[in-house]
Amino acid sequence: MAAAASTSSSSEEEITLTVKWSGKEYTVRVCGDDSVAEVKRRICELTNVLPKRQKLLYPKVGSKLADDSLLLSQLPLKSSLKMTMIGTVEDDIIVDQVDSPEIIDDFELGKDEVIDIKDKDVNKQKLRRRISQYKIELRNPCREGKKLLVLDIDYTLFDHRSPAENPLQLMRPYLHEFLTAAYAEYDIMIWSATSLKWVELKMGQLGVLSNPNYKITALLDHLAMITVQSDYRGTFDCKPLGLIWAQFPEFYNSRNTIMFDDLRRNFVMNPQNGLVIKPFRKAHANRDSDQELMKLTQYLLAIAELDDLSPLDHNNWELYSEDDGPKRRRHA
Repeated sequence: MAAAASTSSSSEEEITLTVKWSGKEYTVRVCGDDSVAEVKRRICELTNVLPKRQKLLYPKVGSKLADDSLLLSQLPLKSSLKMTMIGTVEDDIIVDQVDSPEIIDDFELGKDEVIDIKDKDVNKQKLRRRISQYKIELRNPCREGKKLLVLDIDYTLFDHRSPAENPLQLMRPYLHEFLTAAYAEYDIMIWSATSLKWVELKMGQLGVLSNPNYKITALLDHLAMITVQSDYRGTFDCKPLGLIWAQFPEFYNSRNTIMFDDLRRNFVMNPQNGLVIKPFRKAHANRDSDQELMKLTQYLLAIAELDDLSPLDHNNWELYSEDDGPKRRRHA
């Protein structure tokens, strides 16, 4: 196949890479418009080495492979090249995400910029590829007539950075009450930018996967995310809800889905469905005062009666009250 080039046509062509790791060779197929981060995600699928633990070596490009945002079309990659990966799987290390990079600069995306990102053909192509690559495994059946609530973990349900002897000390207040109330009207999926193993571990420790009062429909991890391109922000990862809608079209769509995340950038492909939740940090200091999930419970139940959630402006969710309801405050 032709090597990745700067032209649009060559950027869309598939590139076949051979990655050597731990005495074995793995075939990775990507496209020129994919980033280095996407290569690492694909390698992770084959080796279980998390992207953050991978170091890619290919002499002709030097240290450029350390830049996750770099597009393959910007690198002098030859057809069917071989590279080496150095990294350790989670089974060989302590499963802990404390050393993961923390995203503090959650830049504010303007309306025009958001439209540009979600409408870019290159980003739509990446979503289509992810839909074909990533299979969502259901833990519990989708329920007819229910809306969908998609939840982030870190700083949304759990303070993953504060030290604690017991993970329950870092759980956001009213988590189980919130999930129990939401489950009456919503199927619940949890989507984290970490590994599925870590998602299962933490949700298991918090009792989320075994609670008798609600059920989690599915868990999604970093492999379900895509790297999008912006003319102003470069490349960054996000969580495209279109992946879920494409796999369960008879149940979920843009009209009945809402997503909570503390990072606005994560729902840039579906801005009308995203609600930015206040981050839950410093659990020991804020555990007694944090009321976010209680307030959001009221909001979720208030809007559950609507046939279409897409006209709502979730940025102003705090304006809604139990008495006033959502019908008077909808925004086109």
